[in-house]
Amino acid sequence: MDIYDKLSELTALHEVAKLGGGVERISKQHDSGKMTARERIEALLDDDSFVETDTFIRDEMTDSKPDSVNGEGVVTGYGTIHGRLVFLFSQDFTVFGGALGELHSRKICKIMDLALKKGAPVIGLNDSGGARIQEGVGALSAYGDIFYRNTIASGVIPQISVIMGPCAGGAVYSPALTDFIFMVDQTSKMFITGPQVIKAITGEEVSAEKLGGALAHNQTSGVAHFLGESETETLQSVRHILTFLPQNNMEESPLLENEPPEAEGDDLLNVVPIEPSKQYDVRDVLNLVVDGGDFFEVHQSFAKNIVTCFARFEGMSVGIIANQPAYLAGCLDIDASDKLSRFVRLCDSFNIPLVTFVDVPGFLPGVDQEYNGIIRHGAKILYAYSEATVPKITIILRKAYGGAYVAMCSRSLGADVAVAWPTAEIAVMGPDGAANIIFRDEIKKSDDPKTTMKQKTAEYREKFANPYIASAKGMIDNVIDPRDTRKTIIESLKMLSSKGAAQSRKKHGNIPF
Repeated sequence: MDIYDKLSELTALHEVAKLGGGVERISKQHDSGKMTARERIEALLDDDSFVETDTFIRDEMTDSKPDSVNGEGVVTGYGTIHGRLVFLFSQDFTVFGGALGELHSRKICKIMDLALKKGAPVIGLNDSGGARIQEGVGALSAYGDIFYRNTIASGVIPQISVIMGPCAGGAVYSPALTDFIFMVDQTSKMFITGPQVIKAITGEEVSAEKLGGALAHNQTSGVAHFLGESETETLQSVRHILTFLPQNNMEESPLLENEPPEAEGDDLLNVVPIEPSKQYDVRDVLNLVVDGGDFFEVHQSFAKNIVTCFARFEGMSVGIIANQPAYLAGCLDIDASDKLSRFVRLCDSFNIPLVTFVDVPGFLPGVDQEYNGIIRHGAKILYAYSEATVPKITIILRKAYGGAYVAMCSRSLGADVAVAWPTAEIAVMGPDGAANIIFRDEIKKSDDPKTTMKQKTAEYREKFANPYIASAKGMIDNVIDPRDTRKTIIESLKMLSSKGAAQSRKKHGNIPF
């Protein structure tokens, strides 16, 4: 056998590896509306950039046809997205249903270790039936090896999970430890125990889609951050989010050229109603101030009373947090608190400045909120903002009442720049409620209580609930023309670009989980 025979053998082995579980299983994968593991990699990465690792790993003891399990049910390697290095693994459902065993895990762990050494993002394309039962407790231990690396890499390199099929039992915890989870509508499933187990234990009947589908985790549980209509759309979203993120926690996000927003004249003067009780969509404000009117919303379908998104100002990547008056009046509740605080911590981990738009009437009242721990959950916001050392810029658009005002990155929580629009009302509580307490006796004794109430409310608003009182006390830096919002943010970002923060020595704080 000469070198050419050896090369022919190598080529043949590569072709076998590319087939995964074989033509028939690949056909079934396509029939179910899913790409193969390799097709997903091709769709995600830049053309011809993929370099595969551990192509020929297999455990011949697990199958009577060793050639059918080349690669151990997962394709691993590295490549580029928009010219920037990423590491990834893509589980192959055509091989043992993508089930994870020791060698399968070893391949993933090697890629995660390389990503951490190099300081580059790691992306997991998940499509697995869970632990490989034939390997017993060894498969469970193999999951632990991955969980450990997820935790060590957290806050050091971006970690992205894309659920493109089933993800059950212990398999769900690796994605849950990563920074972002993408799911595909009608295809992705995530649950600790499936419908059959739930029915056997509790008697409840529920479909797999309703229990752990993409909509369930994007709208109800908040486990997932993004929902795609198709695998192609989902993978394109992964490519998009990476444009906002640095390679690792020691670098800055890429500076990109962007078009200015399409704001014209007095657009910003008309978008926020002066009346504090009137609803509006805060995303209309964002459209008028960020580069190109383009922002990438995170957790769009979960806790809609708060908006969290990535955007740019003159090409600089920022994380935006904004109260949403169009939903629950923009109140902070348990889910919004979790959503907000986790996003703040993520941005802080990766040196992404925070811009907060405030229009908040308070924390959502209710027995359920109190019993389920709104105090504990709300405290996460205070902790996250206070701990964050990245540039923090706060714009008060309208209402900023009570403890919620403090929580939304007020000066006292470390905002570097805090400004307000002339429409801002900064007070312990809303003027109506405050007037009713302060002037209660006077209103009761009045011949015309309604008129007196209106007069006292207007008096309170003029004396206490306006931005100039807060400005006089140094709680905000300035009251600005709404049309200067973008300019103010850009000037602040440039001024704070080399911000440093002295921190006391400690292992870590104790966030109120």
